[in-house]
Amino acid sequence: MPKINGNEIRPGNVLAHESGLWAAVKVDHVKPGKGGAFAQVEMKNLRTSSKLNQRFRSADKVERVRLEQKDQQFLYEDNGMLIFMDTETFEQVQVSADLLGERRPFLQDGMTLVVEFYEEEALNATLPQKVTCQVVETEPVVKGQTAAKSFKPAILQNGVKVMVPPFISQDEQIVINTDTMEYSERS
Repeated sequence: MPKINGNEIRPGNVLAHESGLWAAVKVDHVKPGKGGAFAQVEMKNLRTSSKLNQRFRSADKVERVRLEQKDQQFLYEDNGMLIFMDTETFEQVQVSADLLGERRPFLQDGMTLVVEFYEEEALNATLPQKVTCQVVETEPVVKGQTAAKSFKPAILQNGVKVMVPPFISQDEQIVINTDTMEYSERS
């Protein structure tokens, strides 16, 4: 694995540090008046989700890890494990449902995700940025209420509650941004 200097760490980098794999979440470069410059790095453990704040001087060497990204098609869920199929080799892979966290309800049958692997271990899964969902419950449309930029609560077919514009009605298809988990547009 290539080693990089402490001042070369960027958000999104995956580092091998203290016998674990850590993703750099936030990096602040600090140049104090006295002493050498350093990078204050907020990191998240990819296996345990614990967080760590660490200082790296420019002279410190850190191993940067490259994760292999593969397109995986979701097949089904079995006892808390998500079963994916590699779209190139057609091999099946089991991944813990906890890997998706709060975005799990947006996973749909046949959906293709990008799964990041370190050796043979799946460490991260990314949903498509936009997912189409159906509104199953919301307040009825009230005439004249669309002048101001307001939102009303709605429940989607997957059970997730989101805020939608007043013109959205029940049984309508909408697009949800999975990064922000908010309404994006009508489908």
